[in-house]
Amino acid sequence: MEKFILDTNVFFNIEAGFNLGKNTNETMSCFIYYAKKLMKKVEFYMPPLIVDEFLSFFKDKNQPIIKETLSFIKVKTPEKNKIKFSAPVFYSLINDVRKRSYQGLNLGEELIKKTGLLFLEIEKKLNKKEFEIQIGSLIKNFRERYRQITRFGFLDSVADLDLIVLTKENDGYLVSADEGVITWGRVFGVKEMPPRIFRAKLDGLLQSQKEDGKTSQQSYQ
Repeated sequence: MEKFILDTNVFFNIEAGFNLGKNTNETMSCFIYYAKKLMKKVEFYMPPLIVDEFLSFFKDKNQPIIKETLSFIKVKTPEKNKIKFSAPVFYSLINDVRKRSYQGLNLGEELIKKTGLLFLEIEKKLNKKEFEIQIGSLIKNFRERYRQITRFGFLDSVADLDLIVLTKENDGYLVSADEGVITWGRVFGVKEMPPRIFRAKLDGLLQSQKEDGKTSQQSYQ
């Protein structure tokens, strides 16, 4: 039995290459098709926090297609006390946190210097609106760059860690397009299923199932 632990972006990141549909509804319909056909060969999992994240994308959470999609997914909290990881993983994690914190500090210092220079512009009699536009541009730039430094390629939520631990626990495949989840999934040593291979894998399992059925039928005859 193959096991796939699904991230939210499987259904929403159409550009990632999962190739399950042109929008979320098509993706869910395609997923349901494979889930029905492969019930004896495949199990799909999501941690509760990822399910919550999945549902947060919808205003109407009672749509039949949403309920049907989730009906084929086993919702399971990872058993944290039973999973053990080697010490080097946590050394890598702490080093990464420290590096990102230092980079964030440097970025903050850079913004303070730029803000100081901007205040000097007051002498040139900037009006309030002009000043707010300029300072607003600096703040926006800071937010974007700070997010890039501290979150891109990193585990920035417990939900992300749940995905990795649940994958390890079930010896399944991590299915995600999130750079941080993928990067740290590799550090933690879990199996992964790249987005562009996921559907091909499902097709292969479907073909294998058909061939098994033919073999069984021939043996019976």
